[in-house]
Amino acid sequence: MINYLIQIVSAAFGTLGLVAMIGAPKRHLKYCGAIGACTWGVYYALYNYTNLFSEPVSTLMGTAVGIMIARYLAVREKCPVTVFLISAIFPLVPGAGIFWTTFYFSTNQMSLAGTKGFLALKLALAIVLGIVIVFEIPQSFFTKLVKMLHGKKEK
Repeated sequence: MINYLIQIVSAAFGTLGLVAMIGAPKRHLKYCGAIGACTWGVYYALYNYTNLFSEPVSTLMGTAVGIMIARYLAVREKCPVTVFLISAIFPLVPGAGIFWTTFYFSTNQMSLAGTKGFLALKLALAIVLGIVIVFEIPQSFFTKLVKMLHGKKEK
């Protein structure tokens, strides 16, 4: 359990570092860190604590949860969804897989390069699919959700 908490806190701080570096508005930093932590938390729990999901499926589900939160916050905070979208996918980007693919390729270990490269491709496609699925939900759903949760009356 302590490892899980360390993973989530690390994802939050890593995401905070990235969005601060790329210039996200200061008032949104806490949300960006929380989205990164939630995305990684869902992925990590599904992949490491259940025997039900493969790494690509866990990545897809983590992405979907993160993008749902990102879309909700974009409506609530009245800002572009991109601010939060980057935070949602950052912890899941298969950077290590791409690195190892390149390493194995450059050291002429083609079997390992192919294995790592194909997994990195599957993870990248899972992220894209998670984004596409959630963006198929109409914007009006998130608008109504914000109004419902925050008690604002429709005009």
